[in-house]
Amino acid sequence: MTTVTNGHGCVARARGGHRPGITATSPSPAALKPGSLFRWVDHTAELELEIEARSEHDVLADALAAISELLEVDPEDASRPWEPARRTVRAIAADRPALLAAWLDELVFLAESEGFVATGIERLELSARELSATVSGVLDDPPPLVKAVTYHRLLFEPAADGYVARVVLDV
Repeated sequence: MTTVTNGHGCVARARGGHRPGITATSPSPAALKPGSLFRWVDHTAELELEIEARSEHDVLADALAAISELLEVDPEDASRPWEPARRTVRAIAADRPALLAAWLDELVFLAESEGFVATGIERLELSARELSATVSGVLDDPPPLVKAVTYHRLLFEPAADGYVARVVLDV
């Protein structure tokens, strides 16, 4: 397990997955919001993403950062010729946990269908059952790793210092 702390006291822990090529990595400290945390929990044919963040917006930003990391995209890597791009994402769901799953589902779909890997959020509008966002990212050839975003153990709720969330990916 790798631990990284940014200048704001934010800690991230990441554990590599079970597939070849995933190693213990952490997002760049600059990518994390103060008080945010995400970590991967390895399961057979599944990856469980746990997020602790100060706000609902930060949960969604951390989920995006985690997917970008999982798809092995680091826009700071100058050795790769990234083609910058931007997309609009809209998701509708019955509640916050389902909205988190729909958000990740949209990001995975963009990666698989267009080769677009989101690396940042430029605009995020969040209501009780809907989100609309403009995300920046890169065009690449990401691995077709995620088969599905599941509702197994799905969680997105207030906690003592902000919010906690959990989602399991079928890989």
